[in-house]
Amino acid sequence: MPTIRTNALEIAYETIGAGPPLVLLHGASTSGRSTFAAQIPALATAFQLFLPDARGHGATAWDVANGFRADWLVDDLEAFVDGLALSTFHLLGYSMGAMTALGFAVRTPDRLRTLAVVGITPEREPRARVAKRLMDPERIERDDPAWAAEMERTLGPVQGAGAWRRLLPAIAEDLASQPLVTPLELRDITAPALVVCGDRDPLTPVDQARALSRQVRDGRLLVAPDAGHDVLVRQPALANEALRDFYRSTEAIARHRAEAHKEVYG
Repeated sequence: MPTIRTNALEIAYETIGAGPPLVLLHGASTSGRSTFAAQIPALATAFQLFLPDARGHGATAWDVANGFRADWLVDDLEAFVDGLALSTFHLLGYSMGAMTALGFAVRTPDRLRTLAVVGITPEREPRARVAKRLMDPERIERDDPAWAAEMERTLGPVQGAGAWRRLLPAIAEDLASQPLVTPLELRDITAPALVVCGDRDPLTPVDQARALSRQVRDGRLLVAPDAGHDVLVRQPALANEALRDFYRSTEAIARHRAEAHKEVYG
């Protein structure tokens, strides 16, 4: 897996497919390959996919004893796309990656051709409360040993044995205190945006997802039936069709945004 040295990290990433650039940001404790396993084959036929590992995840080494903050992930994303000379691009994020995507979108809205976020809202609750319970290492080892084993396989080789036991509490602690994106900031997101959630997601209530889709300038909403937080896994066909429709319907706008940015910034 290639890496790029930027923002004092060796950010590991994969590149798949050909076409306009689409950056995919994975969820907590996992990787892009795992998060978007059902979407990669469909998206790679139309886009060049970039899947970076977040700090402390996959092959991007980071000791969470040195801290873990959501705004650092936004810094990492900005440094990553700068390092690859991606002046404008499509951005798709899931859960933790979706929060990073929102943070980047309000920081530099003109760089996005489109934005898609899955399983996130800018509200603190119930995200922080539910995450604290779900990310408790003792609960996971007792009630979900298969997940514990999966995280060990994903994180252990680079982050060290048992790294997930340190990472998850650090993420949960940050959720309880991270600065939130405000409604006023959300209005600065001018790129076409798709908000996706499951109708049974304990972290992302439907009413909060609906509010987010209305707070951005050009928002759309997909509520997937019979799906919780792992909507991309539980409803892959529906999610893929929604993404294809979204990118197809916004193709002209995305192209115009890319051309306009190039005219201004070269």
